[in-house]
Amino acid sequence: MMHIPSPVLCLLGPTASGKTAAALMLAQHFPVEIVSLDSALVYRDMNIGTAKPTLAQRNQVPHHLIDILDPSQSYSAATFANDAHTLIADIRHRGNYPLIVGGTLLYYKALAEGLSDLPPANEALRAELDAQGVAHGWPHMHARLALLDPITAARLAPKDAQRIQRALEVVLLTGRPMSELFGVKKNSPPVPLYPITLEPNDRAQLHARIAVRFDEMCAQGLFDEVAQLRARGDLTLNHPSMRSVGYRQIWQYLDGTCNRLVVREQVLAATRQLAKRQLTWLRSMSERQMIVCDQENYLNDVLAAARYFWRGLSH
Repeated sequence: MMHIPSPVLCLLGPTASGKTAAALMLAQHFPVEIVSLDSALVYRDMNIGTAKPTLAQRNQVPHHLIDILDPSQSYSAATFANDAHTLIADIRHRGNYPLIVGGTLLYYKALAEGLSDLPPANEALRAELDAQGVAHGWPHMHARLALLDPITAARLAPKDAQRIQRALEVVLLTGRPMSELFGVKKNSPPVPLYPITLEPNDRAQLHARIAVRFDEMCAQGLFDEVAQLRARGDLTLNHPSMRSVGYRQIWQYLDGTCNRLVVREQVLAATRQLAKRQLTWLRSMSERQMIVCDQENYLNDVLAAARYFWRGLSH
């Protein structure tokens, strides 16, 4: 008889929805280890703009997949899924509960549905495609992709440099379009997940929290953090780390393209758009356990939902 692994609890939500506070609260009641589901937290030296849990918070409960890469490196959904597979098994072997926390929902999809048989990154080819994108513009590269993989090109915006680059990389490395390879699963099975989602009733309240948090980040030295990364000399806006919301806009401000008031509005607008995309994705998940995060007792609701889930696993 085939063994069906027990589900893993996930705490998902848009940016600024209170995921860190909820995760730390759960760690006070259960023997959890947190697996970060965040494409920016993997990078060292990007602490303020990513709202990375502090060292004190990380000392309260083990955190995984934080500070594992230099900002010059790349991390993918496939790499995350492989890393998470290993971590889930290790955490359970230690007698603890894995708790996946974050808002990078492409990573969630990779873990929940299994991995497509895509090739690993090829840095030389990526550098060549980046140079071509700079020289000719990403709409030109998008048109090139449309000839090689029209299905993937149709779902990408003409200026979505990161995804256009990856799709071209895949077809040039394999000779097969990404849209075809997405249907080919590796032998590693998908992981059954139980998502608790933090979602606001009032979008305006979430927007206000986003604005307050950005102003706090600025007071903590966000502009200096980006300036130090820029001063290294080996990073550009083509690196995935520097495409993160906030870092990209402040980098352009440091280039002298706008003033601080303008960059603040740019960052807030981009963050609101990110939250909107995250909420759209979350609301398409029929299996989720939704908790309203802009009510005072939301942490009690998270605790009750998690207690119900983990009690069910023990019976």
